Amino acid sequence: MTPASEPLNHRDVIRWGIIGCGDVTEVKSGPGFQKAAGSQLVAVMRRNAALAEDYARRHGVPKWYAEAEALIRDPEVDAVYVATPPATHCEYALKICAAGKPAYVEKPMARNATECERMVKAFAKARLPLFVAFYRRRLPRFLKAKELIEEGAVGRMTGVCYHYAEPKHQSVKPGDLPWRLNAENAGGGLIFDLGSHTLDILDFMLGPLKDIAGAAANLASPYDVEDVVAMSFRTEAAVPGLASWNFASAVREDVIQITGTDGRVSLSTFGLEPVRLETENGVQAFDLPNPPHVAQPLIQTVVDELLGRGSCPSTGETALRTARAMDQALEGYYGGRSDAFWLRPGSWPGRRR
Repeated sequence: MTPASEPLNHRDVIRWGIIGCGDVTEVKSGPGFQKAAGSQLVAVMRRNAALAEDYARRHGVPKWYAEAEALIRDPEVDAVYVATPPATHCEYALKICAAGKPAYVEKPMARNATECERMVKAFAKARLPLFVAFYRRRLPRFLKAKELIEEGAVGRMTGVCYHYAEPKHQSVKPGDLPWRLNAENAGGGLIFDLGSHTLDILDFMLGPLKDIAGAAANLASPYDVEDVVAMSFRTEAAVPGLASWNFASAVREDVIQITGTDGRVSLSTFGLEPVRLETENGVQAFDLPNPPHVAQPLIQTVVDELLGRGSCPSTGETALRTARAMDQALEGYYGGRSDAFWLRPGSWPGRRR
C-alpha cells in the first residue's frame, strides 16, 4: 500500500471506486472519473446487486460490488468516491481512511459539523487527503464572479445578499418523504442539499464566513424539518451579508448579489443565465455554460492533487466551514446540533406541533 504521507504519483492513473452509484453519478459525476486525465473508474458499489451490475454494464466499469467494504478493500481501487445520502458519509469515510485510501465525499459532507470534524481529524491523523464534491468551485460562472470581485470590478465591497425561493411544499406528500427531507438521512431540510452549495460558493468567492447567526421555521410544509431559513454573517473582509431560503414560496428566485462602491455582480447558484456586472458604464454579461459533466473539472483537480501535480480547492476543511455555518443557522430549530439530534425530534423547538 502506498504510504499515507505520499501522493499517489507512483502511478500515471488514479483508479477509482464509487460507493452508491445512484442518480447523481449517472451524468453529473460518474463519467467525470472516466474522462478526467489520469483517472479511471474501475469499480462501483450499490446494495442492490442488480442495479450495481446494471450501472457497471452501462458505463463500462469492469467491477461491481453489493458491499461497500469489498470495494474499499479492493487492492485495485486507489481512491473512493462516496455518493450515498449524508447519513452514511461519515461511516464510509472512516472505513476508507482506515484502509489507507483518499476519499472524495458528496455534499453535504455529513449530517452535522460533529460528524465532519470526526472525518477531518481521522484523515489528518492518517495523513490522507479528504475532498468534498462542492463542484461549483471549478465551474466557469463562479470562477468569473470570483475574478471580477478580486479584480475590484465592484470597487470596495459593501454588501452581500442571497435569496432562494421555490414551491417545494406543493410537491411533498405526508408519509412519502424523500430522504432529503428526513433529518436522519439528510441532516436537516433542503438547505443541506441546496443551501450548502451557496454557502460553499460564498466561502470560495469571499473567504470564510464568520459571525453567523440564523433562524429557521417550518411554516407550510407537511414534514418535521425546516422549510424557511434566514442567516446573517460577515465576510472575511468584515462585510455584512444576508442569505435566506424559502422552500414554501409561491414564486421562484435564486440570486446572489455582491455589491460594492463601483458596481454589482449578480449570478445564481443553480441557474445557467450569464454572470452580470453592473457599473456606471452599463451592464456586461458573461455567458459561461456548464460542461457536460459538471463535477468533472473539480474531479480533475482531485486527480491532479493525488498525482502530485496540482491541488483541489474543495477539501474536508473547507466543507467543514459550511457544515458549521448550517449548524449555527439551524441551532435553535433543532435545540442543538452537536449530538444525534435526528433521534430526538420530539425535542426540536422549531418543529411544527
